[in-house]
Amino acid sequence: MATCRSATVDDIEPLYLMIEEYAQKGIMLPRSRAALQRQIDLFVVAEMDGKVVGCGSLCRLGTDLVEIRSLGLHDEYQGKGIGSLIVNALTEEARRQKIPKIMALTYAVDFFLRNGFDIVEKEIFPEKVWTDCVNCSKQHACDEIAVLKRLN
Repeated sequence: MATCRSATVDDIEPLYLMIEEYAQKGIMLPRSRAALQRQIDLFVVAEMDGKVVGCGSLCRLGTDLVEIRSLGLHDEYQGKGIGSLIVNALTEEARRQKIPKIMALTYAVDFFLRNGFDIVEKEIFPEKVWTDCVNCSKQHACDEIAVLKRLN
């Protein structure tokens, strides 16, 4: 059974390796160990049998919007509900912070649809475009899909 918890500095290396694996495939932005250390309080990790098997983070983009970032799982743990466990933990954190909207840019559209998100136009997120997209190599040919979940 997987559990989800806040990440600690002891998780930096497994986080780095997992995110780097996705970054090498071109489906996630890389994060340096130093960046992970600075942002560790934004991350949650999923553990199974004492091993970090998944991760995700929330990044505040405005007063009413956060983004799910760096959401990933080791391949052998996919399809077991662990990704949804991570998204639920991040959603609860957004609720705790009283942030009404959560967005993500993703290739895993069906996963997000199953977790209560809707497909939206990327252009409705100028906060995202001007903070991250401006530095992305795919800026003018982005093939990720924007999804949004409104919290009650």
